[in-house]
Amino acid sequence: MSDIRPESLKRITNETLANGFIEEQIKELRAQIGDGKVLLALSGGVDSSVVAALLIKAIGKNLVCVHVNHGLLRKGEPEQVIRVFREEMDANLIYVDAVDRFLDKLAGVSDPETKRKIIGKEFIDVFAEEAAKLDGIRFLGQGTIYPDILESKGVKAHHNVGGLPPELDFELVEPVKFLYKDEVRVVGKALGLPDNMVYRQPFPGPGLGVRCVGAITRDRLESLREADAIVREEIEKLPERPWQYFCAIPDFQSTGIKDSKRYMGWAVVIRAVNTVDAVTATVPEIPFKTLTTIRDRIIADVPGVNRVLWDISEKPVSTIEWE
Repeated sequence: MSDIRPESLKRITNETLANGFIEEQIKELRAQIGDGKVLLALSGGVDSSVVAALLIKAIGKNLVCVHVNHGLLRKGEPEQVIRVFREEMDANLIYVDAVDRFLDKLAGVSDPETKRKIIGKEFIDVFAEEAAKLDGIRFLGQGTIYPDILESKGVKAHHNVGGLPPELDFELVEPVKFLYKDEVRVVGKALGLPDNMVYRQPFPGPGLGVRCVGAITRDRLESLREADAIVREEIEKLPERPWQYFCAIPDFQSTGIKDSKRYMGWAVVIRAVNTVDAVTATVPEIPFKTLTTIRDRIIADVPGVNRVLWDISEKPVSTIEWE
């Protein structure tokens, strides 16, 4: 696809340019929406969070945010969305606890693509159900950014809103659709979003569902969530962080020793990569002291885990994610 980004839009590299963009977008949003209402799937990721913050400035309570907790988010993320948007920004936020619904559908499913399809379909169903409960919604907000237009013909697949039932008949509102990810972050910072939301590292649409490798069980998922929090907390102490860092728990167990007795436990696999375009990826060095600190904390505090491994495989041939 040819470059369709407006020539008048300068690269947004600082707060001054970001504030100019915000002022212009507020005018354009008000002109497009008028006194109408906008529905937005608010995942807590960078793109949807920046769109939400922009729309709150432009139309206030006429924005209806829906945050679906499918049980596959990282530790503390649903709570952060509620705190930042409902409590600090006074957003009109609907929180949907769909944890049991998603995990029941995923029980016993081990094929990665089947898991993705279940998660995507269930998200669409939940979001459509919430939309059907609301009156007067004419617009759908989306966190589309410029690479989405270039690479996927405008459909932001990881928000799963491209498959909403056609009878909902929404007009799209996409205020950051001509921005690159780094520009979205600058705008988010200017809007006052917290750093750990603005600089949130890439996170797959199916969330921890593709890092809880194989058939998802609730106990292994919770162990993954706790281990992931430890990995991120310790790596974020480094002066230079990798592009992406997380962990996975494969669906196998190995022998361990606890209280002088043998038992079977899971292995946590640490994954950290550097990349420019995610097509290829290298593995950066992690100080051994950091690795041993992660190991000690996970072994001591995460139930069911008796091994901590470090994945040093590059892409190709390995993918960044495990599934």
